[in-house]
Amino acid sequence: MNIRKNMITTTLELPGYSIVTSLGIARGISVRSRSLVGTIGAGFQTIFGGNISLYTELCENTRQEAFEHLITQAEALGANAIIGMRYDSNEVTDGVTEVLAYGTAVIVEKK
Repeated sequence: MNIRKNMITTTLELPGYSIVTSLGIARGISVRSRSLVGTIGAGFQTIFGGNISLYTELCENTRQEAFEHLITQAEALGANAIIGMRYDSNEVTDGVTEVLAYGTAVIVEKK
């Protein structure tokens, strides 16, 4: 990946940089389902309360994959930064969830 992590922000500007060109929206999506084994294991974890690590790991992996797809699409547009980055998620069907990472692909230059 060519876009450095410090060039991706949830804000609408990057301190020390000027936006030269806006290339439009870039997005990355990941759709995951829970496995039967994972669902049973997480069910046992809910009995005792606290962090449900199986779901935490699934969510983190899904977000990371969507984030990487976002960067790939922004780079394909020619961007060297992404502003206004956000995540969104929806349940597609029972046990199947999509995570969308999106933002505005831009070309910036140092001020």
